[in-house]
Amino acid sequence: MIFTYLKRLFSSSPQTLSSLDAYEHWAANYPPHAHNALMQAEEAAMHKLMPTLKDQVVLDLACGTGRYGLIAQGQGAKQVIAFDNSPPMLKANALPEKALATTEAIPLPDASVDVVLCGLALGHLPQLESSMREIGRVLKSGGWALISDFHPFIFLNGQRRTFTAPDGKVYAVEHYAHLYSDYHQAADGLRVDAVIEPRLGQDKTVRFADDGAREGTPVIIAYRFQKLP
Repeated sequence: MIFTYLKRLFSSSPQTLSSLDAYEHWAANYPPHAHNALMQAEEAAMHKLMPTLKDQVVLDLACGTGRYGLIAQGQGAKQVIAFDNSPPMLKANALPEKALATTEAIPLPDASVDVVLCGLALGHLPQLESSMREIGRVLKSGGWALISDFHPFIFLNGQRRTFTAPDGKVYAVEHYAHLYSDYHQAADGLRVDAVIEPRLGQDKTVRFADDGAREGTPVIIAYRFQKLP
C-alpha cells in the first residue's frame, strides 16, 4: 500500500472518510514510525520540542499504532499509557498499557501525567476545547503537552491528508483547519511555550508529494504547552 498522505484537490476530489472509517482501512498497513515525508518533518519538529522523558509518566494520546509511545519507551519513560479511539489501530499497537478512549474524555485522574504527546490527531476534530481541557486536566503542574497538526495554511490552500486503500482507491481523511489562535484560546490552564512550523523545502525532511505546493509553505505546526501552577 502506498500512502501519499497529502494530495491537492483536483476536479474529482477524493472521497473524504471520517477518521474512524479511514483508520479502519489504514490500520493493517500503518507502521508505528514516520513512514512518509510529512510525518518525518512532523517528528523532527516534535523531537526539537520534546522535554526529557526519562523516568516520566507519558501519555501517547491518539496513539494509533504507537509511534510516540515507542519513542517514549526508548527514552526511558517510567510509564507509557496509550489511548486511541480506533479499535483496529489499537489492535496493531504493541504497547502494553493501551485502551480505547477519545481525546475528549481521557480516563485518567487529574494531575497524573508528566508529558502528553499527541501527534497529528486533533485536526480530525471540529472543535479543540474539550480535548485541550482534558489534556490540561490530566497534566501535573509544570508538565508538558506536545501537540502537532497538519498546518492550517496548507490545508486552506487545498492540500488534503490522503491515503491509498488496499483496493487502490485514494481517500481523504476528515480534517478541520485550526489556527494558532484556536489552539491558544482552547488551551485551558496551559501556556504556549514554543511553536515550530516546518516549511516546504526548508531541508531534506520537508518534502511534498504534490508539485503544486509552493516552496516555503508551512506543512506542519507543532506546539509545546506547559501546565500552569
